[in-house]
Amino acid sequence: MGKNTIEATDATFAELVGESTPTLVDFWAEWCGPCKMMEGPLEEIAGEQSGKLNVVKLNVDENQQTAMQYGVMSIPTMIVFQDGQEMKRLVGARSRKQLEAELASFVG
Repeated sequence: MGKNTIEATDATFAELVGESTPTLVDFWAEWCGPCKMMEGPLEEIAGEQSGKLNVVKLNVDENQQTAMQYGVMSIPTMIVFQDGQEMKRLVGARSRKQLEAELASFVG
């Protein structure tokens, strides 16, 4: 994990997404090329939006229970949670600019 992102597990997931601060969860896997493309932009956004947006990464190979619970069928899937509720779902890799536009309503 990067220095600005938080690693989630099945055991810690509910606590991490239950906060009032919006939390972007990146469902990813080591073998996923598009997931690797998202690492840099997510790390940068996490650093720049610190305090406004938490960025959490959940490895779907190691935490299958949570991935199944949220119906993650393809990766990368990124879900924004607030107070434990799913607010927005993004499936597939995006440029940093596209990702920032998608997240603007949560960090504005």
